[in-house]
Amino acid sequence: MIGAIDTALDAQEKGLAMTKEEMFDVFGDFDPKLHEAEVEQRWAGAAVDESGRRTRRYGKDQWREAIEEGESIVTAFAEQLEAGATPAGAPAMDLAEEHRQHIGRWFYECSSAMQAGLGELYASDPRFMEYYEKYAPGLANFVKAAIDANRARSET
Repeated sequence: MIGAIDTALDAQEKGLAMTKEEMFDVFGDFDPKLHEAEVEQRWAGAAVDESGRRTRRYGKDQWREAIEEGESIVTAFAEQLEAGATPAGAPAMDLAEEHRQHIGRWFYECSSAMQAGLGELYASDPRFMEYYEKYAPGLANFVKAAIDANRARSET
């Protein structure tokens, strides 16, 4: 969400506002403009700045690749949950690490502490919960727990 909003903000600042068709093509029914003020208020800082610098260069193909990669990670998490895996098991923790690397590759360097904060957000913010829960009931909490377990694993 932060990357999408950064891209929309940057395009607007440069007078390159995306058309409605382009926005829909890249983000579906998600409208980053509705969240600009919240992102600036809650997360202004180095990560948001870095995400903006990176995502400004992305075209539709790169956005599609980043989105598809992220969705494949979430789908794999859902498969783990539905198979009865535990979030502290190696496969779920490996997915949490893949999630962290995905953020680092596409948006900003994401430490395990920063990712733990994201996990909290996923399990507590209704908007993020809705996203995860559409893949599988209980997935937001499963992802949070896998992130926490991966963090603990990396600190030992």
